[in-house]
Amino acid sequence: MECVDHRLRLAPVVQVDLHSVRGLAQGAVADAPPPADPEPLVAKLGEELLPSWPDEWLLLERERWDQVRLHALESLAQRLRRDGEYLAALQTALTATQIDPIRETAHRILIEIHIAEGNTACAVKRYKEYQRLLRQELEVEPSPQMTRLVQDLTSA
Repeated sequence: MECVDHRLRLAPVVQVDLHSVRGLAQGAVADAPPPADPEPLVAKLGEELLPSWPDEWLLLERERWDQVRLHALESLAQRLRRDGEYLAALQTALTATQIDPIRETAHRILIEIHIAEGNTACAVKRYKEYQRLLRQELEVEPSPQMTRLVQDLTSA
C-alpha cells in the first residue's frame, strides 16, 4: 500500500492475480495457442471471485468474472479438442459446466469431445443428463442445435 494525496492504493509493485488470470483468459478467447499444460490455467479459471465475501457490490463483479471465465474455458476446450487433446478438453469443459450447470455451450462442447473420441454412448448419455436437468430445473428442452448433434448419432 502507498498513500497518494491522502488516499491509500496498491503500490505498483503489487500484482493482482485476477488481473493476470483475466489477461490469460482473454488470450484463450482470442484464439491464442493453448498452453502446453492447460491444467494450471483451467484451475485458476475454475476459481470464484472472493467466494466467502457477502458484499452486495460483488454480485455484478462475480457475474462479469463468470462470463469471462466461461468464454475462456469454452474456447480453450474447443481448441484442445481440435488439437486432439481430449482429456484436457474434457477437463476444461467440465470446469465450465461446474461454473454454470445449465449453460448449453459447455455441455455441447462435452458432447462434441465425446463424438471426436468416438464415444457415441458417452455423448448420448451426456445429452440425456443435460436434458433431464433442463426439464427438472426450468421445464425447457435443449436447443435444436444440441438435439441435432445427438440425433445424428442415434439415427444410423
